[in-house]
Amino acid sequence: MAQNQSLSTQEVADILHVSKSTIYDLIRRGEIHSYKIGRKVRFTQDDVDAYIARSRHEHSTAPVQRVDTHSVLLTPGETPATDLIISGQDVVLDILANFLHQEGIFAGRTYLSSFEGLLSLYEDRLQAAACHLYDGEHYNAAYVRTMLPGIPAVLINISYRTQGFYVQKGNPKSVRGWEDLSRQDVCILNRRPGSSARILLDVMLKQYGIPAASVRGYGEIKQSHLTMAAAVAAGEADIAIGTERISRQIDGIDFIPLLEERYDLVLKKDALETEPVKKLLEVLNSQAFHREIAHFSGNDYRDLGRIIEEV
Repeated sequence: MAQNQSLSTQEVADILHVSKSTIYDLIRRGEIHSYKIGRKVRFTQDDVDAYIARSRHEHSTAPVQRVDTHSVLLTPGETPATDLIISGQDVVLDILANFLHQEGIFAGRTYLSSFEGLLSLYEDRLQAAACHLYDGEHYNAAYVRTMLPGIPAVLINISYRTQGFYVQKGNPKSVRGWEDLSRQDVCILNRRPGSSARILLDVMLKQYGIPAASVRGYGEIKQSHLTMAAAVAAGEADIAIGTERISRQIDGIDFIPLLEERYDLVLKKDALETEPVKKLLEVLNSQAFHREIAHFSGNDYRDLGRIIEEV
């Protein structure tokens, strides 16, 4: 899965800026998910991000059914019994799943990256894959054509989000844009291969003629936008790529906007006639859903629920 690396209690406490005893209290109250390896308590980054989302928007992001959808090309297994599985890492998709539950649709959630989600959609492991992959000119369509060869698909918009650089408060290295990645006095943090941020970085490095091997910190991998932003604030690096909205959750950083990304939900076209997908489209275009997510700053919902492209 996209973010299943183990985190210790102390690491979670550091991310949330609280004591270890507070983390244990959250576990006892059922407010943060955890698991055990022997006698040690461990967390995934998904657990931490979901807790933060629920803390900020408790009603909207009540726990949803979480399912595992490893690629059958890598890990054989059965797809969980649900009406609909939605892949993606934005909390708005958790809200969507909860709305579907209220409409009688058993909607599961899996937190795959865009790349993994498209592969799982191709394999019929899920029905809706969130995607925000840049090819150097446009978002998503080229990847959908490649990852779902010969399969008609629709791209339904969720939002537009600003991608850019997290830098330390005051921007002490005077970072301005992609060309600064070639500087030897600048160190970056990266995401793992297949993540949208990593693909965006690699595409832009190629466009600017900057060899990845020459970029300081290129091999330093973090698990999420949140952990990268926190690391930059702590002085572990000078630059990390992420969304504007996350930058508002971390003190000690500034955000340099670089481009607007399009965040779409990809479905196979023949799924549009199924009852769960009909209900999904109904919810996406409902006034109640629009009102519920309107308070999420940093996102532009001007095309929410609209079929933005067919491939």
